[in-house]
Amino acid sequence: MIPELTLVSSDASPLPGFLDQSAESLHAWLAERKEPPMRVKQIRRWIVARRATSFDVMTDLPAKLRPELAAHFAPLTMRVDKHLIASDLTNKLLLRLHDGHRIECVLIQDENRKTACISTQVGCAMGCVFCASGLNGLERNLTSGEILEQLVRMRNLLPEDGRLSHIVVMGMGEPMANLDNLLEALRLAGDKDGLNIGARHITISTVGLPAKMRALADHGKQYHLAVSLHAPNDAMRSKIVPTNEKIGMTAILDAADYFQVKTGRQVTYEYVVLGGINDGQREARELSQLLRGRQAHVNLIPFNEVDGLPWKRPQTDDLKAFIETIEQSGISVKVRKRKGSDIDAACGQLRRQADAISSPALSS
Repeated sequence: MIPELTLVSSDASPLPGFLDQSAESLHAWLAERKEPPMRVKQIRRWIVARRATSFDVMTDLPAKLRPELAAHFAPLTMRVDKHLIASDLTNKLLLRLHDGHRIECVLIQDENRKTACISTQVGCAMGCVFCASGLNGLERNLTSGEILEQLVRMRNLLPEDGRLSHIVVMGMGEPMANLDNLLEALRLAGDKDGLNIGARHITISTVGLPAKMRALADHGKQYHLAVSLHAPNDAMRSKIVPTNEKIGMTAILDAADYFQVKTGRQVTYEYVVLGGINDGQREARELSQLLRGRQAHVNLIPFNEVDGLPWKRPQTDDLKAFIETIEQSGISVKVRKRKGSDIDAACGQLRRQADAISSPALSS
């Protein structure tokens, strides 16, 4: 039996999140109370590094400041609507935001590797035909504090001495469409007084927004880039990823090449394998030709079937032949290990189920 914990968290709050406040506004707020600017770093360290969910436990703050903080801010703002734990110890949280929207995040555990998969938007506007996250469109961007809070909550699921080792930005939404807020959240997460996760342990995924990909390259951090390709040619990709029709693969690949040259980091090309659609030998040869000469790695993702969508997982023999063709061309390829399959860990599925229950019209 799959453990399912349905929680109403005491930390749900309509108050503004402390993690969402700029340093400048917090400095001004503290100055009004004759407190030094150093308190900002102190409080953030308590929330992000030391797992505090209440200002009361922040014992190195003045006693009079703690109730003032509690009256104006919330350390964490989200409510845990559901907490699922898979047989492989993958954890999935369905989080309710202050405005009632829901998002998902996942903790993937594999020996010493503890990876948080986080969302950047409520829903998604990219319209990828196989993806549950964008079935109801885009609602809004997440704030930097909401992105950071997902990481804090994932880390808080680990034992007291546990820490996150990796971040993958592959949850709900298109990360490049909310790049500024994402980069601010990752900056705070990477701080030694935060979660202390180095840029080389962080992967940012995109369906391909060339200008933003180039901006990420120019940002100067050693993040890893994963481009969600899903097809070997424009005609097929435009059917699978509708935004491709206006952008085109040439512009996306050029931006990926720019990222590789600028950062020195190998680019990963994600390829969701849809049975009978993009998994044939012709597609494998086209993909090999497309990526030949590039410092590229192909990450194949056999489709996780979703209720209401017509796509199927590829046949084992078809997937094996696809892999062999890519390998024979000299391109690095790997099949992503499926984690959390017994809790629908693929993005958007749990949110979609919950929305269908609360709003039956959505499931009709």
